[in-house]
Amino acid sequence: MADIERRFSSIGDFLARGRAALAKGPVAMIFVEDEVEIDTTIRHHQVAGFAQVLVFMPDAFDLAEDLRATTCRISCDVSRPGALEHHVNAVIGAAPGLWLYYCFNAEYLFHPFCETRTVGEMLSFHAEERRDAMLTYVVDLYAGDLAAHPDAVSLDSAHLDRSGYYAQARRDATAQGHPKERQLDFYGGLRWRFEEHIPARSRRIDRIALFRAKPGLKLLPGHVFDDEEYNTYSCPWHHNLTAAICSFRTAKALKRNPGSTFDISSFRWHNSAPFEWHSRQLLDLGLMEPGQWF
Repeated sequence: MADIERRFSSIGDFLARGRAALAKGPVAMIFVEDEVEIDTTIRHHQVAGFAQVLVFMPDAFDLAEDLRATTCRISCDVSRPGALEHHVNAVIGAAPGLWLYYCFNAEYLFHPFCETRTVGEMLSFHAEERRDAMLTYVVDLYAGDLAAHPDAVSLDSAHLDRSGYYAQARRDATAQGHPKERQLDFYGGLRWRFEEHIPARSRRIDRIALFRAKPGLKLLPGHVFDDEEYNTYSCPWHHNLTAAICSFRTAKALKRNPGSTFDISSFRWHNSAPFEWHSRQLLDLGLMEPGQWF
């Protein structure tokens, strides 16, 4: 794909000159908020089998030389309010029918049996089950020793919570508060254990991060879509696949925020476990669902 441009000044520039990158899916969109684990995040998703990786990041951040030739870098201030939704929706409008995915740096997608099956193979199966979106759980990762890793990020000593996850009915504001069909709000991890430091609107750990673009589809604030069927966890007749995004994002924020960093000397508790970087652990803990995917 040497004919594809690799550096773009804005999303408009990318859509004008870089549409060839959207010729084949699935396409990953990585939004870079800081300089932590940018390269490992990109490489993880390339290995997962994404046909193309779009990296949205500020011009001041560096990118490894080998990744400059294999990703499309798009200048973006991810911290700007609404930037995520604006850029995802722009790509949706330019890529009808393609499977898309989005995450932030220091986040790593895992799906059932990902060690032997690519994300494209999984999505082909998911589409055969008449599904156009997939629920992902954002599973918090954190360094086991904050004295050694004060930014809370360590791939070699990453930990996760093995319990403490729960779901509540998602209420429909337009239907007298009745529960929405096949939709739940999921909670757990650091956002649950340290909820006094997390705004209520940011405590959920569910994200519709894998989805098929279609005309008119819009990503809304809160990691949901304007098409309610996209926000469901399964079809009406049986359980479907779900995936997990293993993420240092919350741990980073809690240690960076002056209002919380001094209250937290360690993220470890009696239900912490070393993260094994393997889908089997996440399946055993119930943090993703294989459905009919054998």
